Amino acid sequence: MPHALTESEVLRDYQAAFRIATLPMALVGRSGQILSANPALGSLLGVAPDELTGRSADAVTGIGIDDRTQGSYHAVLAGQRELLHCTRRLKHTDGHALWADITVAPTGGRHTVALLTVADISERRELKERLRHIQMHDPITRLPNRRLFFERLTNALADSATGRIGLCYLGLDGFKAVNDTLGHRIGDQLLSAAAQRLTECATGAGGHLVARLGGDEFAVLVESSTSTEQLTVLAGALLAALQHPFDLAGQRLAVSASIGVVERECATTTPTDLMQAADTTLYWAKADGKARWTLFDPERNAHRMTRQSLSSTLRRAVERGEFILEYQPIVGLADDLVRGAEALVRWRHPQFGVLGPDRFIGLAEENGAIVPLGRWVLHEACRQARRWQLEHPGPPLFVSVNVAVRQVWDSDLVNDVACALRESGLPSGLLQLELTESDVMGSAGRPLQALQALSDMGVRIAIDDFGTGYSNLAYLSRLPVRALKLDGTFVRGFRTARHLNPADETIVTSLVQLAHKLGLTVTAECVEGAAQAERLRRIGCDTGQGWHYARPLSPDHLAAMLAGRR
Repeated sequence: MPHALTESEVLRDYQAAFRIATLPMALVGRSGQILSANPALGSLLGVAPDELTGRSADAVTGIGIDDRTQGSYHAVLAGQRELLHCTRRLKHTDGHALWADITVAPTGGRHTVALLTVADISERRELKERLRHIQMHDPITRLPNRRLFFERLTNALADSATGRIGLCYLGLDGFKAVNDTLGHRIGDQLLSAAAQRLTECATGAGGHLVARLGGDEFAVLVESSTSTEQLTVLAGALLAALQHPFDLAGQRLAVSASIGVVERECATTTPTDLMQAADTTLYWAKADGKARWTLFDPERNAHRMTRQSLSSTLRRAVERGEFILEYQPIVGLADDLVRGAEALVRWRHPQFGVLGPDRFIGLAEENGAIVPLGRWVLHEACRQARRWQLEHPGPPLFVSVNVAVRQVWDSDLVNDVACALRESGLPSGLLQLELTESDVMGSAGRPLQALQALSDMGVRIAIDDFGTGYSNLAYLSRLPVRALKLDGTFVRGFRTARHLNPADETIVTSLVQLAHKLGLTVTAECVEGAAQAERLRRIGCDTGQGWHYARPLSPDHLAAMLAGRR
């Protein structure tokens, strides 16, 4: 049988293994003092192992630097916890620092003794930090990238010494053209050179963080801003830093930048809110002419948000029946009799109240909602005009409806009009379609074909706001137009005899005479007083429209007006 080892032999073998082990170790007593340290630990710290004996283990390893870890450490020494693991930055006696994984675990037995192990992880830690640096920095400019920027931004919002934060969001003007014409190599060099100038400027202004967020966009973060003025001064300095031309690979490039500036209280914002505001403000700076900084404006942003809200809900508003029509009378100047009415659309918005067409027609044309909206207006106006025709004997009243050229391109306007006339029973001669001068004068191909088809159906085509667009009078004779509506700017020029502008009257007289020779009728818009109406009547204008006769009316109010026909 093999010889059983005595306790002293076991202890001797344990101590031998302890001494020759390459892993730095120490035995720690219940009081926390080092009972014995192996040579590997001494070598790691640059201290003779015997010199570590009797010293407090938590002081040697830094375990006691925070209360939570120190509590867990003492629980291990007392046998109440099986393991403690932590990472600490230690210092060698020659001055260099190292990172170590520290483990403390009970050895068991009758006496409570813990085994302390210290593993040098400096190389692993350094590799990890290098990888993080690569992950967090832009490879072209070497600046912090978007990921690190947002990390710093989040921390700054929580830890700002002033309770405020500022951001300059910068975009190089015309950078795409540099890439397209000179190639990406020159483009990358330009980015790198611009980044260096921005960094030098931001460092001199207070050591602010400069990051490249992507493309030609950079951000300068002021983590504890003091005022809006501090940010605008910084923005001006950044613009100045980029003013001087860049000499790159034999190319001399002059670039400018646009900057969106945001400064606010940390408590009232989030990273997302701050970046949205900065992005919006950068867009404003570019839209305002580039090569400038623009400060975030809450009112301007509210208007933008309102536009977005209106644009996104336009189509659903048509489906929900949120639109109504009002009608402004078109009156014969010779006899003051109501000849027709222009249909004007209004939006009864559940949040913003009743909105005029100037608030949403442009948006509807941009996003295509003008097609369903215009189709609804056509049907409703024809239905109402047919009702007036049946309920009020006498000369029939025509209804005039505004049409956007996009309705011709994006839908079958001819079919839409035919359907509206058929369903309402309104004679085609009682429908007038108004298009702006620029839309009509520029008509060719499909739009011109549509206008001709509508005219052949008997529908009246009118040019709205005449005199403000192309004014191609030669082209006018070749269009299927029946009426001109003179823009109000001509009529306002002779409101009273005292303020009469002879040039305006000469222009209007000439336009009316020309229109009559071409077989067209003329309606004067924005007639606001009796003197204007009388002068337009003497000139020979056929009809007038404006507040002198009536503001836009509900269908019932216009019906009451029709009852007297004056």
